[in-house]
Amino acid sequence: MAKAVVLRQRAADDIDAIVAHYDGEGGSVLAGRFIDSVEQATRHLGRHPQTGSLRYSYELDIPGLRSWPLRTFPYLVFYVDAADHVDVWRMLHSARDIPAWLAEVGPA
Repeated sequence: MAKAVVLRQRAADDIDAIVAHYDGEGGSVLAGRFIDSVEQATRHLGRHPQTGSLRYSYELDIPGLRSWPLRTFPYLVFYVDAADHVDVWRMLHSARDIPAWLAEVGPA
């Protein structure tokens, strides 16, 4: 049975900004492909929440923080597998200095 996937406000804001970027740069088809990729990733995480990498959990000393890459887009979904849902914290471009950035602002 799949868990619910819950987006924190920052994750929702990240997605909205990325969609707006792709819509402006490549049009609605590209933005739609990005949304499809996000939906595919969240379905996967709902079914298999333990599959994400713990790399940033160890680097940042944030227990349980996992990341999962989007297919065909350079973004990572940052989340924690909670008891009854998947708690999505952020969606960040993989080229960012993610450890420094997450350490600075946290998950809120």
